[in-house]
Amino acid sequence: MAALESRDADVADDLEAPSEGVLGRSYRALSVGIVSVVVLIAFEATAVGTAMPVAARELDGVGLYAFAFSGYFTTSLFGMVLSGQWADRRGPLGALTAGIGAFAAGLVVSGTAAAMWLFILGRAVQGFGGGLVIVALYVVVGRAYPERLRPAIMAAFAAGWVVPSIVGPLAAGAVTEHLGWRWVFVGIPVLVVFPLALALPQIRRRAGGPVDGSRGRASFDRRRIRLALAISLGAGLLQYAAQDLRLLSLLPGIAGAALLVPAVLGLLPRGTYRAARGLPSVVLLRGVAAGAFVAAESFVPLMLVTQRGLSPTLAGFSLAAGGGTWALGSWVQSRARVEPYRERLMTVGMVLVAAAIAGAPSVLIDSVPVWIVAVAWGFGCFGMGLVIASTSVLLLQLSAPEEAGTNSAALQISDGLSNAVLLAAGGAAFAALGGGAVSHAATGASGAGHPAAFAVVFLPMAGVALVGAWVTTRLRATP
Repeated sequence: MAALESRDADVADDLEAPSEGVLGRSYRALSVGIVSVVVLIAFEATAVGTAMPVAARELDGVGLYAFAFSGYFTTSLFGMVLSGQWADRRGPLGALTAGIGAFAAGLVVSGTAAAMWLFILGRAVQGFGGGLVIVALYVVVGRAYPERLRPAIMAAFAAGWVVPSIVGPLAAGAVTEHLGWRWVFVGIPVLVVFPLALALPQIRRRAGGPVDGSRGRASFDRRRIRLALAISLGAGLLQYAAQDLRLLSLLPGIAGAALLVPAVLGLLPRGTYRAARGLPSVVLLRGVAAGAFVAAESFVPLMLVTQRGLSPTLAGFSLAAGGGTWALGSWVQSRARVEPYRERLMTVGMVLVAAAIAGAPSVLIDSVPVWIVAVAWGFGCFGMGLVIASTSVLLLQLSAPEEAGTNSAALQISDGLSNAVLLAAGGAAFAALGGGAVSHAATGASGAGHPAAFAVVFLPMAGVALVGAWVTTRLRATP
């Protein structure tokens, strides 16, 4: 009841200052706190991606390279569903706190790993924490900010990636080369302290409890929890089958699909996979866009290091400009004057994403300058900024307050599941064409490996992005 009274007071404050922005007096501490959480996640993503090729080689696990990414997304699926249930029934504070703790613990496990399987286990723990955090943050936005401010705070989330995108690859590359890749992982948990200290008191005040006080003691939906476990286990089995590439691996692949399909149908809005108009297409678009982009981006540093002889620092820095252009795209969608054209902007965004993914493997041709990747990825990230922030805004517009957690979880499940499945597919194609042999050689060995193994990852993902451009035409409930 105290949490409800506190939120009533906050609503009164909002009515008194209708023109106040996300950094106004009423929202400043909350905005800075939750954006700091996003900055932490962003710094991890950019820094870890830079160090990953070196870690995989040192742990003799290049053949399992895709698992280091997809393992994160697989466990995050369960975390997302659990977080949605937790936030709808008891508020987002507990899910956010537990998620940040698991995220930090996973980094420590990976950073101290002596074998690739232990490294992947740490990434899995980290993914569970990330799944808890991201859904809880969406619920905080839906409850603590009026609708007019939600596009702006989503743009601020994107802006939170700018500095990590620039500093992260440079710092991670330098640390990897001079101190070792392990320090990239074990050093990041120190950053947990500031977001916890700043964000949690404000979240407790503005969004600490359930929407309906009578639901505060409601039990979790056990069916959805079982479906979440099934979707995570199914995705894991599919990834194992995709990486093993033996006839016997068909058995876990079939078992994974048998678990995955009914679980997905039960957790996502009805009509998602036939692109039904409205909320189902919003959820589908999020998965298509994120899955295609992440599956391609995960192989960019490895391609530049093994095929063009770049150092880990330069390979990571090739993606740095994307943070700024992503934030720019997110800022563009937040402008009130572009609201009537949101769906059209999202179509443009998906076309840019497809073009960027298709253009990146051109560097496999020695005569193509490596800076082409940075330029292409800058345009692709601008497109992602338009699309990802807009799907979040549309989802909250289409969700009742008491369903924000469940629907946000569905959006993130689509995101994470697509990441895991497309990474598994890309990893299988990569391994099948000899990608696992891409380098036990020295870091600077240009031309080592199999260029076709990279091309077969990027080009199909460009096709998936083009499918996303079509889905953007079905976001409105009526044509």
